[in-house]
Amino acid sequence: MGLFNKTKSGGFRDVIRCDEPSYLIWKWHPGGKELGESKRENMIRTSSTLRVKDGEVAVFVYKQKDGTMQDFIEGPFDEKLKTGNFPVLSSIIGMFYEGDSPFQAEVYFINLSKVIQVKFGVPYFDVYDYRYPDFGVPVAVRGTISFNIKDYKEFIKYNRLINFTLSDFSNEIRDAVKKYVKSAVTNAAFDNNIPVIHIERKISELNDAISSFVIPRLDKDFGVNVTSIDIAALEIDKKSSDYAELLSITKDITARQKQAEILNYEESLRIQREEGQYAMHKQTQTSNLGAFQVEKQADVGVATANALGKMGENGAGNVNLGNNSGFNPMAMMTGVALGGVAGQNLGSTLNNAMNPTNNAVTPPPIPKETYYVAVDGKPTGPYDIETLKTMIMSGNLKSDSLLWKQGMQSWEKAGNINSLQGLFPPEIPK
Repeated sequence: MGLFNKTKSGGFRDVIRCDEPSYLIWKWHPGGKELGESKRENMIRTSSTLRVKDGEVAVFVYKQKDGTMQDFIEGPFDEKLKTGNFPVLSSIIGMFYEGDSPFQAEVYFINLSKVIQVKFGVPYFDVYDYRYPDFGVPVAVRGTISFNIKDYKEFIKYNRLINFTLSDFSNEIRDAVKKYVKSAVTNAAFDNNIPVIHIERKISELNDAISSFVIPRLDKDFGVNVTSIDIAALEIDKKSSDYAELLSITKDITARQKQAEILNYEESLRIQREEGQYAMHKQTQTSNLGAFQVEKQADVGVATANALGKMGENGAGNVNLGNNSGFNPMAMMTGVALGGVAGQNLGSTLNNAMNPTNNAVTPPPIPKETYYVAVDGKPTGPYDIETLKTMIMSGNLKSDSLLWKQGMQSWEKAGNINSLQGLFPPEIPK
């Protein structure tokens, strides 16, 4: 059974639709009547047709004994009104108002595809630097917020459709956004450790912080879906005394930090150079180990001789036998010990000279890839690959330094040696 089952003689069938080219919320009224002209403008006539375009929804608001009821018809839809379309309205079938209409309802069209853009500007407000909270620097923000209505059922909980105007609603959104943006920028400077004097360069970071702060609040307070927030500018009042004071303090600290970084860099280079030089020295000692050992043994012998020469000074350790005769037992014992050591060393040297095969007491060292380095036109080394790497790091070996090892026909640039490929830093562009 249809909802509209009685037609008044001479009645006209209404076509309930929205023909507005641009709208967010629009209230329908019967054809031939201006909005507010008739006291019965909410009456739905017999056999009326409802047309809802794709991207919009029609909202029927009517009153019953148990309160205000709502029905929603989403587009696309183009049919006569029937009970099957409005299951909630089936209870009012047969209820006529002055024999002209079965029920009265306010009909609103909500544009779900319409994106509203609202420009906003937040005048100067104080933002405090997280490092120096005593200085409040004035900051202003300008931008645009875009939104639409996604959950229309949630939207009409927050907004009275009968009194809705887009201009008033946009103003409400603008006022709320200004309040939210002000709070978001103030908090973001602290939460993200953004120096206030650099805040103009941090629009991208602040835009993200503002979006995460504003979007859920507008959804909660107004039931709108924010599609974007675009911060066009963040401006600092550079004439303010607090900005000048903060800038002066920051510049002084920045200069000291840069000087400390330069000193640390120079100290790092010095350490690398010393490590490279030490590595070269130890490599030279290793390459001439035999001569180095003889040198150290000679140093020990000289030191021992000096010590022996001083053992009898001032009669220290002498035993007096009378008649100007005596002896020094410590000198005698030391002489015997050193004589034994010298004898052993002499015997070992003679034995090694007479029997060369006895020299191979331990296996020879594993051969390493070593190179000579040309320094001031003279070969130095040889140095193994690890030492050469250290020399590269310390700057003592360049890519155009000349290297040579046994088997090579000529000297070759270090940058062309396979084992050293990729270790040299690129040249600094001029």
